[in-house]
Amino acid sequence: MSNQVTACPCMTSLPFHECCQPFINFSKIAPTATALMRSRFTAFAIGNPQYLAATWHPSTRPTDLELDPALVWTRLIVHDSTQGGLLDTEGTVDFTACYEFEGSRGKHHERSHFTRVEGLWTYVNGIVT
Repeated sequence: MSNQVTACPCMTSLPFHECCQPFINFSKIAPTATALMRSRFTAFAIGNPQYLAATWHPSTRPTDLELDPALVWTRLIVHDSTQGGLLDTEGTVDFTACYEFEGSRGKHHERSHFTRVEGLWTYVNGIVT
């Protein structure tokens, strides 16, 4: 039996079971827009479209969400956030997500917009640069 602790894909210093896993398992609610964004990155990294759909704003949620298993998310860098705190109802998070796809490396830079729906943070949309 292994006691190995798995690092969270979202690049915090916390192990997965203390960081994003409780959000992805719906045992905890992401308290901030940044926490939701980190957990969504982790959901992309581990291939969990159910969590992504559940945390996508109903007005912009795609009807069919399929993740490409050939796309491997490797690193997350959070640059900045505006609002999105415990008492806010809207927020933005500026980040870069690094990936590998078919032998090539790339970066996805986005400024994401989040809003609360019935007290829960949701991803609305983002500006990709």
